[in-house]
Amino acid sequence: MTTKSKLMNPIQEKFARNMMNPLKFRWFLLTKLPSVLFWGVKVNRLDQSYCELSLPYRWSTKNPFRSIYFAALSGTAELASGILCMLHLTGTGSFSMLVTGFEANFYKKATGTTRFICKDGDKLRAMLNTLKEPGQTATFIMEVVGLNAEGNSIGAFKLTWSFKKKG
Repeated sequence: MTTKSKLMNPIQEKFARNMMNPLKFRWFLLTKLPSVLFWGVKVNRLDQSYCELSLPYRWSTKNPFRSIYFAALSGTAELASGILCMLHLTGTGSFSMLVTGFEANFYKKATGTTRFICKDGDKLRAMLNTLKEPGQTATFIMEVVGLNAEGNSIGAFKLTWSFKKKG
């Protein structure tokens, strides 16, 4: 579900619709992040402030200990924050972005479909609005939580994104 908003430009609205469309999202993954396509990640919700992805527990994501492999958990957490970054940068000029830090705490085994939620879109937008001149840089820490089917936290992730305004 996407939410129309005065805060998103038409290009951002189109990006959000494309990410919510299963076929277009799979094409995006195939061309940009094929390993994530292999894991079976899906977009459940995307708007200017919120992104929710789901990662299934299946043969391509599980480890020998009968839980989801930490790399699949970490990669999906990165994508949950990264899609919000891409949404806010779409149609707003030229930027580079890069993960410069990653921190994860795991609390429970992920033994079923896991949801990844990032609610930092509004704070991200405010920070990106401070980058007005080419060459300006900023870093921003985004938090993502992983939840099991019962709504219990299986992990918390902090991703530090670095942004640079291009000319």
